Amino acid sequence: QVQLVESGGGSVQAGGSLRLSCVVSGDSDSNYCMGWFRQAPGMRRERVATLDPAGVVYYVDAVKGRFTMSQEQGKKLLYLQMNSLKPEDTAMYYCAARSPSNSYACAQGIAYQTWGQGTQVTVSS
Repeated sequence: QVQLVESGGGSVQAGGSLRLSCVVSGDSDSNYCMGWFRQAPGMRRERVATLDPAGVVYYVDAVKGRFTMSQEQGKKLLYLQMNSLKPEDTAMYYCAARSPSNSYACAQGIAYQTWGQGTQVTVSS
């Protein structure tokens, strides 16, 4: 079991950048699928990007070319670099983890079991 704590959210103007961080503690030496998700007010939570144990990152179309997910320090830090931000990127962003037992579920953001508390991103036009 891992624990996840996000940081790095804030308020920016459209076209700006933010980098979100997620500190992974606990059983961080084990392999997990990791993901970034977001939830806007009144909307369902959606997948942003997921990372499988092989290091392959899967992005949703809405963020391709603008967001980059990466992992460092022996899997203890997870990042989401967000460039060219748009007002529609405004949401609470969450870091999440799941077991790597199902590669399809990992990639599609299905049944992620462990979640951080979230960090708010607000993009103004």
